[in-house]
Amino acid sequence: MSHKTSKQQTLGKAVSLTGVGLHTGMDVTLTLKPAPANHGFKFVRIDLPDAPVVEADVNYVVNTQRGTNLDKQGVKIQTSEHVLAALVGMEIDNCILELNASEPPIMDGSSKYFIQAIEQAGIVVQDQDREEFVVDEVISFLDEETGSEITVIPADEYQVTAMVDFGTKILGTQNATLTTISDFKTEISNSRTFSFLHEIEMLLEHGLIKGGDLNNAIVYVDKELSEDTMEKLRKAFNRDEISVKSNGILDNLTLHHPNEAARHKLLDVIGDLALIGTRIRGKVIANKPGHYVNTQFAKKLAQIIKVQKRNKIPKFDIHKTPAKDVNAIMEMLPHRPPFLFVDKILEMGKDYIVGLKNVTMNEPFFIGHFPGAPVMPGVLIVEAMAQTGGILALSMVPDPENYLTFFMKINNVKFKHQVNPGDTLIFKLELVTPIRRGIVHMAGKAYANDRLVTEAELMAQIVKTKNIT
Repeated sequence: MSHKTSKQQTLGKAVSLTGVGLHTGMDVTLTLKPAPANHGFKFVRIDLPDAPVVEADVNYVVNTQRGTNLDKQGVKIQTSEHVLAALVGMEIDNCILELNASEPPIMDGSSKYFIQAIEQAGIVVQDQDREEFVVDEVISFLDEETGSEITVIPADEYQVTAMVDFGTKILGTQNATLTTISDFKTEISNSRTFSFLHEIEMLLEHGLIKGGDLNNAIVYVDKELSEDTMEKLRKAFNRDEISVKSNGILDNLTLHHPNEAARHKLLDVIGDLALIGTRIRGKVIANKPGHYVNTQFAKKLAQIIKVQKRNKIPKFDIHKTPAKDVNAIMEMLPHRPPFLFVDKILEMGKDYIVGLKNVTMNEPFFIGHFPGAPVMPGVLIVEAMAQTGGILALSMVPDPENYLTFFMKINNVKFKHQVNPGDTLIFKLELVTPIRRGIVHMAGKAYANDRLVTEAELMAQIVKTKNIT
């Protein structure tokens, strides 16, 4: 269920960071810039002709080996997750990310430096409401091959738990939990990326770890360290001596947290789920997360959100004092029972109106439509919409009792679901164009049982009764 809450936020000013790209080993500059409301996160490759834009959109994920990599029409963004996690963790909704290479600088392998840059830029509240995906049912994705699974369950705010199990003695099972996004900075953001010695050896052999000096990766030693490997590591990391600490990691750095690996995996989950493009209100539980399962889950959620937005049902308070009761309606409309199909007007503005009809078995049309299977005729649902629209149109004239409204045209009528006895029908009609020369053009929707049942475009004319012959 989508639901709006609080205001969107962006940066106060542009801010830049320079460092080394993990996979390219080249110096890279990333500039974070303010962006307008409803913009989201977009990468801009300023090193390429025409500065192409790659939206932080899960549909552009091409592969997830060693980071989440995006590709839009051949324009690549590698390892997007750490900077995106920082933006989400600081509750930024809109940001332009300018890069002069295919990947952000790795910095220390965490989100810490991106957080500092955001704080330096300052945060500005924008005038648009923030869209949230409010989780009201359990949604899961399971990768059968690895047993990795991500689930989201209802919760009052965005929360994430990551559970990792690497099946090695040295790094067994670890958990990390973020109970509120405002704790991201202190609890999660400085947790660095990590790898195992066997992975490092492979990357060294393929020359794929150019930017990975030993300041930005925790290396868990999961096998015997041979002299040959020692030599390669000394060369790669430009160090005279390398040894293994008692807790099984190389002596290049000290852990910030005993469960830093799990916290970093949690950071990755937040960064990868940023690619959904909508804030989540729910608790994400990630069991053995990785970029593949994270982004598959993000694709699933993005699809659910897209369908919900398309079929979004507005919320109406049917219990509040109506704008017009049935007597006020009959003062305006000439229709009378059994052909009056609006019981009350819930809301009315200058260019829209919301009406309600309670459908009961007492309706005379149910006798013949159909015996034993009562269904409200679609044409009468459209008629009820038109009557509701007529009230809005007639409210524009000072003496509505002297006017009638006549149908001129009906377009794009769609009947999506049946309406049966016991249903409450709600009609919302909006003016497509301002009323001119008595011509009313409206787009109407009818809802029942929390779903859209009918939609149509209606055109009618308001005519003074003395003109009728």
